[in-house]
Amino acid sequence: MAYQNNYHSSKHNKKRLTQDQVRLLEASFGSNKKLDPELKLQLSRELGIPPRRIAIWYQNKRARWKNEILELDYNALQMRLDMAITQKSQLEREVGRLQAELQKVQQPQARAGASMCDTNCSFNEGGGISSVHEDHMKRYWLDNVNDEVLQVEQLYAYMMGTNGTN
Repeated sequence: MAYQNNYHSSKHNKKRLTQDQVRLLEASFGSNKKLDPELKLQLSRELGIPPRRIAIWYQNKRARWKNEILELDYNALQMRLDMAITQKSQLEREVGRLQAELQKVQQPQARAGASMCDTNCSFNEGGGISSVHEDHMKRYWLDNVNDEVLQVEQLYAYMMGTNGTN
């Protein structure tokens, strides 16, 4: 019982640092994150605090400072992750939109290709156009130089059988 009373009384007798002492320690910490022995003795003399207490303050302050840095780094990484997730979602929507647009363009192409097919056109077992004819169609759909899709007018001319000539 006597031990507990001594423990609590010594804990309550511990003096807190004054605002001026904390300001001086903070300023010192701002310029030196590590406490060298000479600085510890100098601060001890200036503040009237035992060197051990200064060392403990520095150790605690350094731990808090590192935690703050980690928290800032975490927040920055979290923001980058959130931005990447948002960008991924936007790209996925764009891919979906482009796939739907491509499907709209390919459906009329497939119907037109089937109607253009003459008696020499062969069908595969599933009833679709043969791969030879599909390859032939793809060559007309892609620009030779830049692999860009042909312009609508060129496609229309091809579909009408004029190949751009009147």
